[in-house]
Amino acid sequence: MSEPDPRSDAELEADSRKLQERIDRLKAATAEPELPAPGQGGYQGMAQGLKIASEFIAGIMVGGAIGYGIDRLFGVSPFGLIVFLMLGFAAGVLNVVRSASGEKEPTERR
Repeated sequence: MSEPDPRSDAELEADSRKLQERIDRLKAATAEPELPAPGQGGYQGMAQGLKIASEFIAGIMVGGAIGYGIDRLFGVSPFGLIVFLMLGFAAGVLNVVRSASGEKEPTERR
């Protein structure tokens, strides 16, 4: 038949402690970072959204202002406004895509 384990209770207790310490270290190493509870901190997403929205609106407003200025200067109303509003819209969309995708500016690509 099977013989009883020749190790003493003290040895088994020491092995048990070593195993528990190893389990605790592995759990600590693989633990997921705690996320802040809703409503506490974590305003980075809101800040990023406001930044993107303001860049989009600024592109349209600058395009409209340039178009209005060209209309007043050269008397080609409303063609300057229409063309530069479309260009401002395109610039705003390009800024939103760049910001959302995390693409670097052309001067920072190296």
